[in-house]
Amino acid sequence: MSKLDSKIPEGSIEQKWSKYKSSVALVNPANKRSLEIIVVGSGLAGSSAAASLAEMGYKVKVFCFQDSPRRAHSIAAQGGINAAKNYQNDGDSTYRLFYDTIKGGDYRAREGNVHRLAEVSASIIDQCVAQGVPLAREYGGMLSNRSFGGTQVQRTFYAAGQTGQQLLLGAYSALERQIGLGAVEMYSRHEMLEVVTIEGKARGIIARDLITGKLERHFGHAVLLCTGGYGNVFYLSTNAMGSNVTAAWKAHKKGAFFGNPCYTQIHPTCIPVSGDHQSKLTLMSESLRNDGRIWVPKKAGDTRKPNEIPEEERDYYLERRYPAFGNLVPRDVASRAAKERCDAGFGVGASKMAVYLDYKAAIDRYGKTKAKTLGVDNPTPAQLRDFGKQVVEEKYGNLFEMYEQITGENPYEVPMRIYPAVHYTMGGLWVDYNLMTTVPGMYALGEANFSDHGANRLGASALMQGLADGYFVIPYTIGAYLANEIRTKAIPTDHEAFVNAEKEVQSQIDKFFAIKGTKSVDHFHKRLGKIMWDKCGMARNEKGLKEAIQEIRALREEFWKDLRVTGEPNELNPELEKAGRVADFLELGELMCIDALNRNESCGGHFREEFQTEEGEANRDDVNYSYVAAWENKGNNGWELHKEELKFEAIKIAARSYK
Repeated sequence: MSKLDSKIPEGSIEQKWSKYKSSVALVNPANKRSLEIIVVGSGLAGSSAAASLAEMGYKVKVFCFQDSPRRAHSIAAQGGINAAKNYQNDGDSTYRLFYDTIKGGDYRAREGNVHRLAEVSASIIDQCVAQGVPLAREYGGMLSNRSFGGTQVQRTFYAAGQTGQQLLLGAYSALERQIGLGAVEMYSRHEMLEVVTIEGKARGIIARDLITGKLERHFGHAVLLCTGGYGNVFYLSTNAMGSNVTAAWKAHKKGAFFGNPCYTQIHPTCIPVSGDHQSKLTLMSESLRNDGRIWVPKKAGDTRKPNEIPEEERDYYLERRYPAFGNLVPRDVASRAAKERCDAGFGVGASKMAVYLDYKAAIDRYGKTKAKTLGVDNPTPAQLRDFGKQVVEEKYGNLFEMYEQITGENPYEVPMRIYPAVHYTMGGLWVDYNLMTTVPGMYALGEANFSDHGANRLGASALMQGLADGYFVIPYTIGAYLANEIRTKAIPTDHEAFVNAEKEVQSQIDKFFAIKGTKSVDHFHKRLGKIMWDKCGMARNEKGLKEAIQEIRALREEFWKDLRVTGEPNELNPELEKAGRVADFLELGELMCIDALNRNESCGGHFREEFQTEEGEANRDDVNYSYVAAWENKGNNGWELHKEELKFEAIKIAARSYK
């Protein structure tokens, strides 16, 4: 019998969620007051879940390692949030969003979860507008939309180039209200370092106060992990430097299966690497592909400045290869196309590992439109350019400013240089329809779980999933579990399970300081990142993955022999924090390579070089690999694979084409 039960409700895809909500077990208001819920992470998923659950009457504790929930990495999401509102009257619908998401994920996502996401998407916009989130509006007052990759409709709502920040402020305000009412206890500057399980159920966590170094025990009837993705296993990524896998990895080692770890997303629109000194990369929002045109010179090795290259000598390669979607193909397709052009010798910039993102055509187009609206009949070229810049600045101004501050180049005057970089992880803790992991009482929300994006995430869907999970899914689904926990009294934290869990955490901290080696944490992290990027990054192959597994094992052994952690354990110590996180990355990296080696196909962001079409596109194997890979930790860096077969009933599985 399979250890995996997705708990997808019966019935047609359109009825599953509504029927589920009508029949799921409920917890009455008086009982909610005696049930305690721990939420780890305060980004969009964590803040929205905590605020919603506290509003319902549960007692909630929230933990984040930042100094404020407002510092969660969700603020870095720039471009927008999808919803099937069909404001543009261009053919959008719940089904269309559902279909685009399944297809965008290369048919490797679970239908039931994705349709639910599409269903609640419209409610997210209503919720955020009610909270006062300043989403962009048209002149007449209607909410504005723009396009994102993998779609042929405009369904992305946005707030200039800072959508994530504004959405987080909305969720943060709701959370702070509950803190003010005493319904939520907030623990900032606390990092979860262990899960406490009692009789197989998640019953709490061990957290470290990052200011004092003190270890704390916290009980909960349920634990929600809302801790984001693991892109920093590559060292260089668009993630905040503190982003890590530790909470999810501790859950994995306590029995939570890890789903599709090899599915990582490479974002095509990032500022290229400039040197070995860098500690992170900067994302230029995918929204820029909405109006920008991507190109390289038609002549290999062309050293001319971009504005010196005439139109007929430019290769708008996405428009050439994918005429139906053009510059708005999904991220995995755009990323591989950029890599192919650079590898073939057509790259630009000093490193030749970049392509151009050009706004000249958009500025000209917007300039003509604005001249008309202003009644300027015969505008000069300078006027047109000035008008166009004003429109572009209103839509994307902070992104253009950011690019100029980082590169010293004015993107209104010269094209931006971009190149793919690690951005998002579609893999994560395996969860069922209720968002519960294989450990009863432990849930994973947002990017921390695997559920909605398959092998590639469409742009503007991360914010959608995080808020859907927190505002509209977990408030219903958690009742299915907690309805059976109302007789469980709060377990004292001097219980043996809490004592032993704290001892495990303290033991690892002591071990870090006892090594007294010669190399810094960053030394090992950078080496791991290079192995992962070179051999498990944009392209993978059997030889490279086998080498990577051996190299990671050797690096991990060296880490535990030659690491040097400075400072003391009982104080603010960023080096100790990083040591714990990199120790987990060194284990996760091996599993990612094992998963990639096991999947003998190319799909979405998982591109095995041995499995591609004659045109260089991903070549899926639906006969043998139409499943979710759920890995069970067996201890001592050993794993057992479990498969959740993917069934497509509402959508006909087909070759993924954007031509």
